Amino acid sequence: MKLSTKQKQHLKGLAHHLKPVVLLGANGLTEAVLAEIEIALDHHELIKVKVASEDRETKGLIIDAIIRETEAEKVQTIGKVLVIYRPSEERKIELPRK
Repeated sequence: MKLSTKQKQHLKGLAHHLKPVVLLGANGLTEAVLAEIEIALDHHELIKVKVASEDRETKGLIIDAIIRETEAEKVQTIGKVLVIYRPSEERKIELPRK
């Protein structure tokens, strides 16, 4: 699923008030962290993940891995916070048409 600019803008607005539900610590991206992200996506569809990496390149690799492994869409990255979206079976969030 590829999000249009209009859909991303809508999701950014919805994500604005959200707090990060998953925090990556010193251990980085582990299987347990990926499992937590999967659970959060299934439950909320739109989540924030805080990637606590000082190195910009490492942070980018972690973000790419999260998106690849969860098959979610990247909405935006602000500093150390990643906003991702993946529709669930129930489709809780109604997206505008493309």
